[in-house]
Amino acid sequence: MATKNEGLVYKDHPLRRVDNMIYYGSMADKYIAVLQVLESRKEKDISIATKVSVQLQLTAANLKSRDRIVKKGERESLYAAMDVASIWLERAQSGKI
Repeated sequence: MATKNEGLVYKDHPLRRVDNMIYYGSMADKYIAVLQVLESRKEKDISIATKVSVQLQLTAANLKSRDRIVKKGERESLYAAMDVASIWLERAQSGKI
């Protein structure tokens, strides 16, 4: 479980949210996953993501943003997008991409 100092963590990688973007992983690593909520619906008082873009990106600062993208895809829920992002991130960091 995440402590007060480390923030949210999912499968041993940090999560940071800025508006509809979720950054999964550490910028100190070679790769990071970026999730963007494209569509959502309201259910009572909660917004539920219905379309999420997933991208595996290099963190190299010297590359243009379009050149950083290694893989991309879309999923119909945040859970499915996080599942794919965690698999892609693990494979990339272990050198299997």
